[in-house]
Amino acid sequence: MGVDYYKILQVDRNAKDDDLKKAYRKLAMKWHPDKNPNNKKDAEAKFKTISEAYDVLSDPQKRAVYDQYGEEGLKGQVPPPGAGGFSGMSTDGGSTTFRFNPRNADDIFSEFFGFQSPFGGMGDMGGSRGGPGGHFPRSMFGEDIFSQFRGAGGGEGSASMPPRKAAAIERALPCSLEDLYKGTTKKMKISRDATDATGRPTTVEEILTIEIKPGWKKGTKITFPEKGNEQRGVIPSDLVFIIDEKPHAVFKRDGNDLVVTQKISLAEALTGYTTQITTLDGRSLTIPITSVISPTYEEVVKGEGMPIPKEPSKKGNLRVKFNIKFPTRLTSEQKTGMKRLLTSS
Repeated sequence: MGVDYYKILQVDRNAKDDDLKKAYRKLAMKWHPDKNPNNKKDAEAKFKTISEAYDVLSDPQKRAVYDQYGEEGLKGQVPPPGAGGFSGMSTDGGSTTFRFNPRNADDIFSEFFGFQSPFGGMGDMGGSRGGPGGHFPRSMFGEDIFSQFRGAGGGEGSASMPPRKAAAIERALPCSLEDLYKGTTKKMKISRDATDATGRPTTVEEILTIEIKPGWKKGTKITFPEKGNEQRGVIPSDLVFIIDEKPHAVFKRDGNDLVVTQKISLAEALTGYTTQITTLDGRSLTIPITSVISPTYEEVVKGEGMPIPKEPSKKGNLRVKFNIKFPTRLTSEQKTGMKRLLTSS
């Protein structure tokens, strides 16, 4: 069983928005870490859990997913697209659901109480909500309650720290070898948390277009700046797609070269062989081989490999390797004949 957010906020499952706000106000004030200096570790854990519960239950989409799937579904299994966070991405008709990331507890607290302190008598003094990332200074809950507002009237003040940028979000982008040979366009649907013009949280859906260039390799990164969730005091993270190459039934890639292995008999290896290969762009290549084919022999076809990204007009090579099937047994007559043929050459 997952966490029961209703139990944490001490409300029933039919609780309205006002009920959730009252519950959060009471519990957040009680368990804020700065209000519990002698029990800070436990208070931090409870404060974070309370904030997460309010974050989920106060958001209609997240609450709907939680009510249907529970905490496990919300945080990593099967929530449908649009459930908050990076709730869904789809490509070529398929979809992938990303893990739910709860909002920062201090950001929720700051957003809930606004610029006014939750304690009476301090609301009209001006000043900011606290330190970097939305954290409240210790003085808000301690004896020197006015220290955070010094400088509001032209006196000494401390310079605010620049907002930090959230860590990049990386996702694999599977591509077939044909995609990487010819180039293609993929469209990815994402949904993310954002803030509307009135400052209220909302979910934004967007379709990103990714141009796959011919010759791109596994590990190539495509970055969409600041497409992560919006959080107060934090620059949204970059969304980074990383090319991943799907296995191919015929070819293997070796840098800019393509490698194909042909199965042939010993007779073909000794007397000559002509191979037919269909390229990644659908052409048919006829490659006659007149040399004796040894187990380590490679036939190299120039310019029939993968495109070179920095020089699209050029390509690597196609390398044909051979898997020679030797007979499991020979008769005495066959052995004598083979010896006569091989020793006379």
